[in-house]
Amino acid sequence: MPHPDAALCAALAADLQAARFRSEALRAAWGVEADDAIGRGLRVPALRGLGERRDALATLGRLLVLGLAQPRAAVDAALPTLGADGLERLGLAEVGEEVVPRAIIRPQSYLDTEGTGEWWLASDLDEIATGGGALAEDHVLGVGGASLTLAGLQLPTPAGRVLDLGTGCGIQALRARRYAGSVVATDLSERALAFTRLNALLNRDEGIETRLGSLFEPVAGETFDRIVTNPPFVITPRAQGVPGYEYRDGGMVGDALVEQVVRGVGMHLTPGGVAQLLGNWETRGGVDGLDRVREWVASSPVPLDAWVIEREQLDPIQYAEMWIRDGGTAPGSPRHDELLGAWLDDFAERGVTSVGFGYVLLRRPEGDPTLARYERVSQPIPSEGGLGAHLAQALEAHDRLARMDDDALAAATLRTAADVTEARHHLPGIGDPQVIELRQGAGFGRAIQADPGLAALVGACDGDLAVGPLIAAIADLLEADGPALRAELLPRVRELVVDGFLSFF
Repeated sequence: MPHPDAALCAALAADLQAARFRSEALRAAWGVEADDAIGRGLRVPALRGLGERRDALATLGRLLVLGLAQPRAAVDAALPTLGADGLERLGLAEVGEEVVPRAIIRPQSYLDTEGTGEWWLASDLDEIATGGGALAEDHVLGVGGASLTLAGLQLPTPAGRVLDLGTGCGIQALRARRYAGSVVATDLSERALAFTRLNALLNRDEGIETRLGSLFEPVAGETFDRIVTNPPFVITPRAQGVPGYEYRDGGMVGDALVEQVVRGVGMHLTPGGVAQLLGNWETRGGVDGLDRVREWVASSPVPLDAWVIEREQLDPIQYAEMWIRDGGTAPGSPRHDELLGAWLDDFAERGVTSVGFGYVLLRRPEGDPTLARYERVSQPIPSEGGLGAHLAQALEAHDRLARMDDDALAAATLRTAADVTEARHHLPGIGDPQVIELRQGAGFGRAIQADPGLAALVGACDGDLAVGPLIAAIADLLEADGPALRAELLPRVRELVVDGFLSFF
């Protein structure tokens, strides 16, 4: 387990900085293709790329990224301030003639509305470093796809106090500190909290407080402006012989942990406060997964706005295969078959036909709820890391529209977003298009079909004329009934403003 110490972490950070231990430098050192291979769990290409290099960056890359023991003299030279002994005192290595890593440290870059930067993030040895095999049940995961997704989803708007529920290695807490005054990071794993404290010190962040406990127990009676959580949402059989990994398994049956978070989070939000989380939900007993999430939201002790986006849906076999492999058990082995059987038995017992994965945004409104959006978004997203800014703009647009009746909207001036394009599809020899498609290049990368009236309106929104006069002019052009066209287009205009195709001028 790590032993966070401020002085030792400061020394390590100074040495890493001096060695240029950053993503771009490492990528250049072992090559672009090798760097991409690391993301697929392969370290041999990176080792080949480093060749016989013995400089500080190469030594630290082998030791802290690839998880290979290095000669003590080389590590002392690469870490002149901390030394190999300091790395051992931090609990990150064992030192003899060679330095054997007991954790990894990897640079992780980020981009948000404030600019770019990079963190160093320590976590337990992963498959790249260990060469495969089953993980320990108290394994503390490093930065993965889900954690990067949630980090990108976080609203980049100011918040006073944030709760990172189930912090793991602390990436969400560090991300939240980009806009928040302070963060309380909780976890039921003392090992995870130790990594979080170490990572906060390593990145010179003094605004993160850690607390031990399950779910909302460590913050009973407290409220926050923002709550972010990548909870242990993986649906795992509660059967003998099936490992339960702390970083992903909440110890409850089915999707009960996500349900408990959704039902309980509102009580810990200040009025206007927002919670964001990732989760799985089951379609079972003939009830669609999104409908079950809707029921959870409705049963919250405090009313909530909700925007739930399902990104993918897997059948029970696909789902089980994915998470068995994630735990380090290879397909085709007797152990894999045993675990697969346990998963399928568990799903069959509850009548589960599919499992959804997605994003949940909940808000405690200052008045009555006005947002209840449950949708499936399966298309590729242009920039998932920038979704937080898009969500913030969408919430602002929704709130403004909620205060506007149709007359007010008709009097508003709008403009078309710069990333919106239009495509018209014609049958050969036919002048009028059969399909008009509007597509956005940012946000969720949505594509919608538009009739000539809507396409004309979107094309004409340049900030000069209000929506009402534009619709009237389009009605004259199309020889359509003006009031009927207005009644048809205004609801669609509301959707386009929230989705980012249009914005207020």
